[in-house]
Amino acid sequence: MKPVRALLALSITAAAIGLGGCKKEPTPTTTTTGAPTTAPAGETADQFIARVNDEYRKMYPEMTAAQWLSSTYINDDSQLLSAKANERYLAQLNNWIEQAKRFEGQQMSPETARAIQLLKLGTAMPPPKDPAKLEELTKIATRLEGMYGAGTYCTGEGDAKQCRQLGDLEDVLRTSRDYDEQLQAWQGWHTISKPMRGDYTRFVELVNQGARDMGFADTGEMWRSGYDMTPAEMATETDRLWGQVKPLYEQLHCYARTRLEAKYGTDRGHVAGNMLPAHLMGNMWQQDWGNLWDILAPYPNASVPEITTALESQYRATHDAMLAKNPGKRAPAELAQLEQDARLASAKLMSERAQDFYTSLGMQKLPESYWTHTQFIKPRDRDVVCHASAWDMNMAGDVRIKMCIKPNEEDFTTIYHELGHVYYYLAYNKLPPLFQQGAHDGFHEAIGDTIVLSMTPKYLQSIGLAGEQQVSDEAVVNAQMRMALAKVAFLPFGLMIDRWRWGVFDGSIKPADYNKAWWELKAKYQGVAPSTARGEEFFDAGAKYHVPGNTPYTRYFFAHVLQFQFYKALCDASGYKGPLHECSFYGNKEAGARFQAMLSKGASQPWQKTLKELTGGEQMDASAVLEYFGPLQTWLKQQNEGKTCGWQADATAAAPAPATAPVEPSKQEAPKQG
Repeated sequence: MKPVRALLALSITAAAIGLGGCKKEPTPTTTTTGAPTTAPAGETADQFIARVNDEYRKMYPEMTAAQWLSSTYINDDSQLLSAKANERYLAQLNNWIEQAKRFEGQQMSPETARAIQLLKLGTAMPPPKDPAKLEELTKIATRLEGMYGAGTYCTGEGDAKQCRQLGDLEDVLRTSRDYDEQLQAWQGWHTISKPMRGDYTRFVELVNQGARDMGFADTGEMWRSGYDMTPAEMATETDRLWGQVKPLYEQLHCYARTRLEAKYGTDRGHVAGNMLPAHLMGNMWQQDWGNLWDILAPYPNASVPEITTALESQYRATHDAMLAKNPGKRAPAELAQLEQDARLASAKLMSERAQDFYTSLGMQKLPESYWTHTQFIKPRDRDVVCHASAWDMNMAGDVRIKMCIKPNEEDFTTIYHELGHVYYYLAYNKLPPLFQQGAHDGFHEAIGDTIVLSMTPKYLQSIGLAGEQQVSDEAVVNAQMRMALAKVAFLPFGLMIDRWRWGVFDGSIKPADYNKAWWELKAKYQGVAPSTARGEEFFDAGAKYHVPGNTPYTRYFFAHVLQFQFYKALCDASGYKGPLHECSFYGNKEAGARFQAMLSKGASQPWQKTLKELTGGEQMDASAVLEYFGPLQTWLKQQNEGKTCGWQADATAAAPAPATAPVEPSKQEAPKQG
């Protein structure tokens, strides 16, 4: 699961303006986009939406091209182009919203009313009306993302100087079990965000001004408005769903702590309060514990599909085959390029395998442009944002992903996830532009992960990435644990990032307490803590892409619930009978048709209706999560019997989600997803 910055995503409230019948209509002028700054005289609501859809479709490719460039060629010039494209879009969005005010309270078709509401949910970065502040905001936003993408941790001096970026530091957490080596890698990455703090503080001031200009108390209230429910109802919904799954997470946390203590000793295996040490969880943000399989495997001698070894072997075979084509002595530059070529070939092979799952359901093959335009691996010659993301460049089929793929299980499943976004884009590209988005943003994140749930041991065996699997209780627990370390471990992390930002936006978390509040929330929800002091000289929130990238994060929590609902519904549609966790609908055209039908609806109707058409229910529900992990939860309770589970946070967490006044609900999806 690899998410992304949202350029387009949430909500705006417009006050009604009555136009006097004798008032002379202004003569339309145009912006730099060619769109009129004032509405044509006598324009109806239907005509207005048709015009906005046309103008939006025309300006969209320029905007996404600038963003793509700034993410794949990080330099001052590309960041300037991206900031200016961002600025033009947000100015135009303000213009459209002003024009839409004249239709408030008028009778119109349900489709037009919904389109106007979606327009009002036009960005996760609410633009101030003051042009100077808008320009400042877009420059800061672009600079923050660039700082993250270029983030580098260096040690040593002179010839001994060693510099590592995120991928290299993540490899340490993935493979090393040396306590101090992991601590250095974790602390090293968290140095890259220290310079962001001032920019982020100003960013918050500017987006809050934009939110207030649009009628919201703050940006957090605006973000919570995009779910066909009130902001207060949205916050309550997250609490309800967390209450369903929290007992399962607590059992997993207890088990992990026991195993870490066995590995590192009771003095290092946990932090005061029985919390998990942040740098020992195999992941920079403790959101996925799958890299700790060597420590957390329930039954090391029982079979488990471990596909990283198979993927590395495929890469090595590709590399050796390329080397054998032209044997003999080669210069270091030639060998480096050959290795790069082998990595690219391996990444494309992994992507073709992911495509095969979608086409097995009856979906189309990816367009040729996908294979020529995608960034599959990290280039040798420049800085790029390696954070995985999916892009719809023109609303007409130019789809691609941006990754720095390595031959490992995490990246392999991430490709399946990103293609979920891509196939969503392709499915709803026939809709008007304002409807080309997820039913809500959690839907977009759940599509590919629904496919990942169907990557069962039998499926992995069928594609040659796993050997024949044992049929035993031990093998079932192993397979369930592998999935839980990714899915269950993520759930509290999916909540805490936006809980932090909601507090930052509403002022209950002051700039002087940014880091303190961050770790209080990680303690409260994840039961995770740093093993060394993290004072306010740090800005640890900025070391997670979605904070400098300004991507709302609750979508990922919702997605981790929805994907199990979707999965169960598709298993039922395929005619599967048996334990839910053993189901794979690979190759089932009926399941594919049901899935495609949901994707094709985009945001053309409330998400509750779209959910009901697939699952039979209108409410997000975590019962499928609990059904799926039933065998593991029973096993964990047995393993934890007699142990003191739970944790004690040293300080109270930051304020919970604030009560909010009702605002018209809806949603808007980003031009790219992750």
